[in-house]
Amino acid sequence: MSVDHASPPVNRRSYNAERRLAQSRRTHSLLLDAALERFTANGYAATSIESIAADAGVSEATIYKTYGGKPGLVRALCRRALEGRGPVPAERRSDALQRDAADARDVVAGWGRLTAEVSPRVAPILLLLRNAADGDPAAAALQVELDADRLARMAHNARYLVRGGHVRKGITVQHATDVLWTYSSPDVFDLLVRRRGWSVRKYARFVGESIAAALLPSV
Repeated sequence: MSVDHASPPVNRRSYNAERRLAQSRRTHSLLLDAALERFTANGYAATSIESIAADAGVSEATIYKTYGGKPGLVRALCRRALEGRGPVPAERRSDALQRDAADARDVVAGWGRLTAEVSPRVAPILLLLRNAADGDPAAAALQVELDADRLARMAHNARYLVRGGHVRKGITVQHATDVLWTYSSPDVFDLLVRRRGWSVRKYARFVGESIAAALLPSV
């Protein structure tokens, strides 16, 4: 009597769905790459959805359906940039630092490194958007939204420092938020790295050490 050793049936529906999802991710990654290249080369106002679509090999309708237009593309570019390098987004790594680090100085130094990791990616986009905001209401609204997002994140970090008792006496959450907001700004990166030629490593040290000097007790 023979025994049927045939392999179990493949769930083709699941396999095809996974393939479509992977293809969609590749398409959107290429689209964002094309948008970033166009924005960087030509500026926000002079870049058209038509040119991005042609570069990415997709239809204009796909861009409008997925992102709603140029502001949505810039929003997606910023979110991708803020994830940093590697499989774990920078924001999650920051939260892990707050949870696992033995000393607040280690957390602040880690924030310096994370700021230096994401700044080369996100600062040029934010500065590009700021230049466009004066003459474009949609760009101006997006700048307000992204500024609010960054401020909320810095307030989250400030609460960790103040409520955990890691700051000098008299420093409030608002003051700590403003310090973190300043040192995470695209302007500081632009001044020191892009204009003055600092290395990213030097910039990371500067951010961490400056935050520590402004907020933490003397060693």
